[in-house]
Amino acid sequence: MNPILREPGAGAAKEISIGYVLWDSEIASTNVVKKIYEQAGYDVEIKAVDAGPLYQALADGQVDMSVSAWLPATQANYWDTYGDDIVLVGKNLEGAKIGLVVPSYVTIDSIDEMNGVADKFNGKIMGIEPGAGIMSTTETAIEDYGLDYTLVPSSSAGMAAQLSDAYKDGDWIVVTGWTPPHWMFVRFDLKYLSDPKGVYGGEEYIGSLARTGFKEDNPEAYAILERFHWEPKDMESVMLAIEEGATAEDAAQAWVDANPDTVTYWING
Repeated sequence: MNPILREPGAGAAKEISIGYVLWDSEIASTNVVKKIYEQAGYDVEIKAVDAGPLYQALADGQVDMSVSAWLPATQANYWDTYGDDIVLVGKNLEGAKIGLVVPSYVTIDSIDEMNGVADKFNGKIMGIEPGAGIMSTTETAIEDYGLDYTLVPSSSAGMAAQLSDAYKDGDWIVVTGWTPPHWMFVRFDLKYLSDPKGVYGGEEYIGSLARTGFKEDNPEAYAILERFHWEPKDMESVMLAIEEGATAEDAAQAWVDANPDTVTYWING
């Protein structure tokens, strides 16, 4: 049964735009949020950009919102630059973490052991998009730990493919990773390398952001964004469906259909 929806208030803008980064987690969350707003009667445009341009677009008012902020550490440099001109609406997923990830069969457990086995990793850390916060943090880790490694940029999908190939052959590989969630932690037996210097920070959260003035322009749409909060297992189910071949739109719709009570609360309060 579909939840009972309320129409956006009189005079409310019925078009909204959502910016996001092309991480598997944010593809999942953004498409679910898009479905929620469409069910509430809005026309929704989603715009995929790198992290830096996303923050700039929010600060400039070019997009209305995003549910893709990894804070306080991962995207700290972007928040420091643009945060005064962006509204932090709230946390939509808690208990996140970033760091360097290896298969569990790798016999080291800490970043400060990496130089002793650089040949086994071919002196490379396999990364994602160059503009991602985890990439700049990893550059800092290379410097702070004095690592004799090169950080190789790729994409989230490219990194996961390289991990999959190495894991299949039992080869050593170190990648930039994050949880929760990522389907690769379900598919493979992986571990974080400990970070005694604390370069990657502690517990992260994924935050919802809005442009300045969005609340005043469209209070009901803003209220939906305020209420949006879900658990890692929810995001993970959408991500796994996409990884197994569903389109992002179909995977998001399946989750919405399976969780009518949550959807009703997000829309109606």
